[in-house]
Amino acid sequence: MSTNTYINADCVITGNRIYKNGRPVFDDQAAAAPDFLVSAYRHFDLQYPKFYKMDHTSRLGWLANELLLQEGFQKEKYRPEEVGIVLSNSNSSLDTDIRYYETVQSIPSPALFVYTLPNIVIGEISICHGFKGENAFFVSEQFDTGFIEQYVNGLVNNNILQACICGWVEWLGNDYRAALFLVEKMKTANSVIFTAENLNKIYQIENG
Repeated sequence: MSTNTYINADCVITGNRIYKNGRPVFDDQAAAAPDFLVSAYRHFDLQYPKFYKMDHTSRLGWLANELLLQEGFQKEKYRPEEVGIVLSNSNSSLDTDIRYYETVQSIPSPALFVYTLPNIVIGEISICHGFKGENAFFVSEQFDTGFIEQYVNGLVNNNILQACICGWVEWLGNDYRAALFLVEKMKTANSVIFTAENLNKIYQIENG
């Protein structure tokens, strides 16, 4: 039986700004796009040395996820297999593919090669937090919120997952946007119902 699911937290990173639950929490307009991620990592005093080895897309998704789960997510409520991740973007791993191809002209970079799949960002998040639930990465022309709503609700309503991190993680050149959502069955004081309309509203917080 279908029941309401809720967005209990959200994080959007775009245009060198970070928004948590609709509120701006960090801004560094002077930094180049890749440097902005490092600046934000240090500002929030995050401690995960592997961050520096990741490609741009994985850094972006990992950072958005860390801020998404801060102050509210009760990981201990769930078994590892009850928390899943469903992400999407429009260019797959093209940014890293291009940079890897450039290294092939001289010495191919194994450090870049391991990131030439879009779902590596899911792996980075899962390893960091020990999540072992259902995961998927979809490539679509734009953020298909209707599809994401239907797919995630199917996983939650069928008790495949009890919580799901879902959204959009895109990086190409210096253009980027992450919009992640924590979806759970339990309603909190700041919850909004998990719908395509609410996903769109949050995703478009700033057209950077």
